[in-house]
Amino acid sequence: MVPSSLADEGASILFVDDESSSRKWFARTFGDEFQVVTADGVVQALELLANRGKEFAVLVTDYRMPDQDGMKLLSAVQRDFRHIIRLLATAYAEKDVAIAAVNQGKVLRILEKPLEEASTREALREASTLYRAQAFERALNEGRVAALRDTLGFLAHELNTPLATVRGCVNTVATRYLHPQAGVETGVAQFTEHHTGELIAALERAERRALYCQSLVSTFVQSARDAYPGSAMQSVSARALVASLLDEFPFDGRERAWANSLVFEDFSLPGRRDLLYLVLCTLTKNAMIAMRGMPQPRLLVEVGVKDPRGAIARPWIRFTDNGPGIPPEVLAKLTREPVTTRANSGGTGMGLMFCHRVMQSISGSVEIRSEIGKGTVITLHFRPMETPHSTAS
Repeated sequence: MVPSSLADEGASILFVDDESSSRKWFARTFGDEFQVVTADGVVQALELLANRGKEFAVLVTDYRMPDQDGMKLLSAVQRDFRHIIRLLATAYAEKDVAIAAVNQGKVLRILEKPLEEASTREALREASTLYRAQAFERALNEGRVAALRDTLGFLAHELNTPLATVRGCVNTVATRYLHPQAGVETGVAQFTEHHTGELIAALERAERRALYCQSLVSTFVQSARDAYPGSAMQSVSARALVASLLDEFPFDGRERAWANSLVFEDFSLPGRRDLLYLVLCTLTKNAMIAMRGMPQPRLLVEVGVKDPRGAIARPWIRFTDNGPGIPPEVLAKLTREPVTTRANSGGTGMGLMFCHRVMQSISGSVEIRSEIGKGTVITLHFRPMETPHSTAS
């Protein structure tokens, strides 16, 4: 018996033949390696597929049967159950049968009856290998689509606030414009201000938000490229990603001075740079909003490799703020439900759920600790690594 058979995966082979002796021989001969289900004709086979289609990996059908021929079954399976690998068994070697089997039924092999055990077993193994390969590729594609869908939804949410700020800043400048009066030099625009530098500050704020939006869109474009099979994943160090975060994040006013970083040990990040960048942006935004109005607000982003037993290193990135903290009833639900402490200001609670999904996808986790009045600590734990990169900062 070969390892990793379809029986190990809960997938079955459907054998269709109107001869009872043939069905019994097939089930007895190949039941040691494969999970075999039999049907006495096309009608019964289609009923089985209608009720249990996802259970089957391979179809082996006779060609000559009283009710309908096997070609009709192969065509129906090709149309409605494309994941099933198809084989045709026939004692009739007419050229037109072979051509129709390939063109209409998309069969992997044509088996000559009476079936010979060794060659049939080889064909079943080939079909099961192809089924597993295609199932793996489908799972990868589904994962790519799910990640892309999550990124797109999160991107739409994240773009809303900075674009609203850009619109507000532009509107502020537009409403302060003074229409030219007679005798005023042409080519010179005039604006009113409540205080000196108000409009240039608004334009600078709009520019920072626009640059941030550009950064997020670039992230999404990279996600779309990564969704294609065979695309090369981006490699980036934790130090570099944190540096990009602090350089590109659209801090308001003096907020940039609130944030600092400390790198104990650098490491290469697993997974996609773009999704991890969105995670870091989310945690930074949440911390900045939470600390507004607090005396001496501080956010520290630390990078390190935790190795308590001296054997397996588990890298981490930690965000520590001195904000108001998270209420226990909210803390208990974070990463599991869309809860927020900022519902009145547009918060949805989806941000931390997104972070949790991204970390789970790369075998990591999110740890959140918080006390009312004592701030919040959020640690991104990455999968263990063999040896840390010892580049201290």
